[in-house]
Amino acid sequence: MLTRHSQQSLTEQLVERFAERIRARLLAPGARLPSVRECARQQGVSAYTVVAAYDQLLAQGLVEARRQRGFFVRDLVSPEPPGPVPQRSAAAGVLGEGVQALPSGSHVNAAALIRGMFHQASNKPQPGSGVLPPDWLETTFMPAAVRKVTSTRALQESSLRYGDPMGDAELRRVLAQRLAGLNIRAQPQQIITTVGATHALDIVSRTLLKAGDPVMVEEPGWSVEFARLDALGMRILPVPRLADGPDLAVMQRYCEVHAPKLFVSVSVFHNPTGHCLTPGSAHRVLQLATRHDFHIVEDDTYGHIAPDHATRLTVLDGLQRSIYVSGFAKILAPNWRVGFLAAPPDLVERLLDTKLLATLTTPSLLEKALALCIEQGQLRRHAERIRTRLDAARARTVKLALQAGCRFVAEPAGMFGWVDTGVDTDVLAQRMLDEGYLLAPGALFHASRKSGTLMRINFATAQDAAFWKVFARVVGESR
Repeated sequence: MLTRHSQQSLTEQLVERFAERIRARLLAPGARLPSVRECARQQGVSAYTVVAAYDQLLAQGLVEARRQRGFFVRDLVSPEPPGPVPQRSAAAGVLGEGVQALPSGSHVNAAALIRGMFHQASNKPQPGSGVLPPDWLETTFMPAAVRKVTSTRALQESSLRYGDPMGDAELRRVLAQRLAGLNIRAQPQQIITTVGATHALDIVSRTLLKAGDPVMVEEPGWSVEFARLDALGMRILPVPRLADGPDLAVMQRYCEVHAPKLFVSVSVFHNPTGHCLTPGSAHRVLQLATRHDFHIVEDDTYGHIAPDHATRLTVLDGLQRSIYVSGFAKILAPNWRVGFLAAPPDLVERLLDTKLLATLTTPSLLEKALALCIEQGQLRRHAERIRTRLDAARARTVKLALQAGCRFVAEPAGMFGWVDTGVDTDVLAQRMLDEGYLLAPGALFHASRKSGTLMRINFATAQDAAFWKVFARVVGESR
């Protein structure tokens, strides 16, 4: 909090606070700063102090003033000042109000969310986190597996030559067995290991798409994927995610107007809503893919905490038009960065070429250790323990959130909750950061950033009653 006992003036302290968050990208480009009156009330200072601070931020080029709208964070990456809002094309108009493609190069920004993943606001539990708490992931079998594969002979064999470009053969064999348990029939030669699931998604898009191609993505969704596709020059087509799956009417209209080449989907425990795909919706998505000739990449990052029988597009499709992507960062070892994709046989060589151009191979030592953890059943038992623990955390968090005045806009399930706070969560996130808590405001999960009252909470890290007490106070002060 600002203090009158500091050697810095109140204005200097306020400037430093905003400047630090803007430069660290915890305040994303386009984010609106609190109004002068609101900021003065929040910080317990005069409006003059806030005006002076905002003037200094303007002079430093960190924010811009928009007439009758307030102060907004500037994009420090782009050398060009923000231009006019792109006009809707005739094709976009055909789609109807609220359903339009985003033009390529629209600067979708996920920096605040990405950096927030690695930013520890304090030693308090972080409700906006995208990962499970470290103590949940601690195991004895992982270090044992690493020790086994790094014995003198094994270490030399793995380290002194490039590994198989497809990935460790043993890991691909056990992954094929694991996929068979999900009713996904993939041979080891259809599986390519990657540096995490994000790398797998990148390989798919670089292989199947070229700059300017239209891609359908679920919204709300994982903004890292939005930003990655945007950086590659793709045209993003946001598809509203409903409780049973993507909005099929919107997909149909996109297919008729834009002829998309790819659809990126999270079928199981969708991030951030927790929704799961239904069989009926899955069947209709596959019908659209066949009729309009596009591929589907199914991101099953959260499949480890889901029932094996959960509906997956890849199961129904049999890896014909679909590509399955997953990894182990959420359930086991975020820093091991081991992911994989399973693809139709006729795409494997093209996907492998893309991997070779980016990374040549992937580190085989950790792949071998992971293969041991899977084959010996340790990963399965660990996942069962996590699911049990997450169920208890979810029940506790839901109770606390409701008591704090939140409303769940999606049935609580999986790892994340999608809640309505009743106040602007962009502003709320900055207020809570002052209190040492990192939030994930809803604007971060939209392809075109727009502020609102929604936010995503992590059930595992939001079960702290002390957080919800502070949250309720700050929300009350923000109304």
